[in-house]
Amino acid sequence: MNIERHMIPFGENPLEIEIGRVAKQADSAVVARVGGTVLLAAVTVSPEPLEGRDFFPLMVDYRERFYASGRIPGGFIKREGRPGDLETLRARLIDRAIRPLFPDTMRHEVMVYVTVVSSDNINPADVIGLTATGLALRLGSVPFPTATAAVRVGRIDGKFILNPTFEQIAAGDLDLTVAGTRTAINMVESGAKEVNEEDMVDALKFAHEAIVEIIDEIDSFAERCGKDKFDIVVEALPDDVLAKVRAIADPACDELVHQTSTKQDFQKREHEIAEQACAPWMEDHPEYEMLIKAECEAALSRAVRKLIVRENKRVDGRTLTQIRPISCEAPVLPATHGSALFTRGQTQALGVVTLGTVGDAQTLDTILGEREKYFMLHYNFPPYSVGEAKPMRAPGRREIGHGALAERAIEPMIPAKDKFPYTIRLVSEIMESNGSSSMASVCVGTLALMDAGVPITRPVAGIAMGLVADEGGEMRVLTDIQGVEDHLGDMDFKVAGTRDGITALQMDIKIEGVTFEIMEQALRQAKDARLFILDKMAEVLPEPRAELALSAPRISILQIPVDKIGALIGPGGKNIRALQERTGTKIDIEEDGKVYVASNNAQGASDAETEIKQLTMDIELGAVYDGKVVRIADFGAFLEILPGRDGMVHVSELDTQRVESVEAVCQLGDVMKVKVINIDPTGKVRLSRKAVLLEEQGVPPEEIEAMRQASGGGERGGRGGDRGGRGGDRGRGGRGGRDRDRGGERRGGERSHGGERSGGEREYGFRERPRSEEKEGDK
Repeated sequence: MNIERHMIPFGENPLEIEIGRVAKQADSAVVARVGGTVLLAAVTVSPEPLEGRDFFPLMVDYRERFYASGRIPGGFIKREGRPGDLETLRARLIDRAIRPLFPDTMRHEVMVYVTVVSSDNINPADVIGLTATGLALRLGSVPFPTATAAVRVGRIDGKFILNPTFEQIAAGDLDLTVAGTRTAINMVESGAKEVNEEDMVDALKFAHEAIVEIIDEIDSFAERCGKDKFDIVVEALPDDVLAKVRAIADPACDELVHQTSTKQDFQKREHEIAEQACAPWMEDHPEYEMLIKAECEAALSRAVRKLIVRENKRVDGRTLTQIRPISCEAPVLPATHGSALFTRGQTQALGVVTLGTVGDAQTLDTILGEREKYFMLHYNFPPYSVGEAKPMRAPGRREIGHGALAERAIEPMIPAKDKFPYTIRLVSEIMESNGSSSMASVCVGTLALMDAGVPITRPVAGIAMGLVADEGGEMRVLTDIQGVEDHLGDMDFKVAGTRDGITALQMDIKIEGVTFEIMEQALRQAKDARLFILDKMAEVLPEPRAELALSAPRISILQIPVDKIGALIGPGGKNIRALQERTGTKIDIEEDGKVYVASNNAQGASDAETEIKQLTMDIELGAVYDGKVVRIADFGAFLEILPGRDGMVHVSELDTQRVESVEAVCQLGDVMKVKVINIDPTGKVRLSRKAVLLEEQGVPPEEIEAMRQASGGGERGGRGGDRGGRGGDRGRGGRGGRDRDRGGERRGGERSHGGERSGGEREYGFRERPRSEEKEGDK
């Protein structure tokens, strides 16, 4: 196979595609590049259809290799393992776009592998991978009848941007991913900051225009380089069997859809119809069972569509725009930080909020680097929610996708960390499900957040819209679809937002695409429904509670100088650990100097704040401190005036009278008031108890200073005393004794967070001297 290359317009940077150089044993493989982001999309297909399958076995595997951005994976193993949540979401994105375009009778197993091998951290890879997948399917032998492509649309200052960079996405108010064919859109995924419906439709039109241009290039390239498509062998019932099955199933299904019943009763009767239709053939032709059941489902689909399109009625008796009965409760759990229960028909969700400190944030390790995530929404779908007897398992692709959609809907309303310094975990437990549980998660999540006292900007609600077309192509848009309408219908269009606009959008369809007229109608109906649901929610909880739950931690924020971070943390974290243990608090420090103090005890938090301020404040010349005697020498006493910060009181500054012995005035552990009388350029702090005593006697400060200067300020004596002290050290151990002291100082100054030598003032009450000063002093 020859190497072929092609350039496709793709926004600011072109999409460069190449085939024939790598992965030549795959059915088709495309290397796609935009800027410095490169990926491989490879497709393989089983030679024969899989037996006994009543569904299309398609699997999309999307992987981002850490080497793509020059990183090594974290953890002990140091290699990529199972796909992370972000990779799973991107695999779902591709699957949802291509699955409806395959023939309904496709039973050959198809595997799509998308591997990101280079990332410039500028251009997102997901839409590149989706477009490359569409091209690979178009080029290969798999019967994929039409070309598809995808684009992302951002918006900054009201102007749409085609395939924006990460930086542009972050700066805008819209992140819209759209996939489609030449004639229509077939997949939508969007996050937004309260974008109105009219602007959203304009963005979709803008996206489709770009998609058509890309498809023109794909078709041109495929005509030149594509393979012939293989034919699908379609299994079908003999005509006489099909007629007899329909004679049983059609009237029974028509009767069923006209009977208003619960989900369980409906499913039970549906199963009975299938068993009744299969019974005559099971003894002689058991191989017909799967085909007969498929025909019974088709009969039910025809009955549901006829009911909706011709009678404007639904299986549960509602009109096309009617919402199921709604009830809201908050709170519902006594010991949690926030809780709520939201019920819509037979869909029910329990929402629970937990507030943690910023240190509880989730660290995401991706090819783009590490980032902290302070708001998480986790969606759980236990088997009992649909009456199934199955074991509980880890979240699958569906749970991850539904949770991400609900999280995207609520996230724009979450307050910034500097205004609400908490990590927020919101869990949606689906208690029962009959359609649209992800949108129920949005509603219950909002109620639980407000119950927890999280000051969200505005409440968010969500609704799922559906589309049903009859055999003649006539369509109806449904509001608040339930399970049978989702399963048998043609579209699942989820819309979430506030009263002011849309915050999340997701559309999946089972047909080739939908027109803009249908989408406009669906968005209009969704807005009406969203406002109705928000009114129902407001009846229970109109705004966030003014106070947090008693069990929730109270967090205060302090700002310290960046160069004081090391002093606060201490050698190896000694200071910060001791402070947390003493005060019963949890303290988190960020690189910009923000300190978060969390505690359920008000006194403990207050004590921690006081100590933090003392640890990080500068010693002020002329200020008076309560100092604790920590060491006594012949020439004076050393006092700790702030945590970890020492100064020296020379013997001449201990009292207003002559002092024969330091011990005559103070002992280890004594606390006395001292005044800072000097801070030299190297950080040495000189203290005076005499100045405080004289001031208490009413002596004016200027006279005190004059007296000190007249006596030499204690400086000569200080220096002599200093030398005497060190001489004593030498007497005990010679020069090595002094070196050991100095070495101890260096050990006390271990590197800590921020690169500062922590420990502050050393044993002698002085800051560690620069090496040049040490050398000069040693000469």
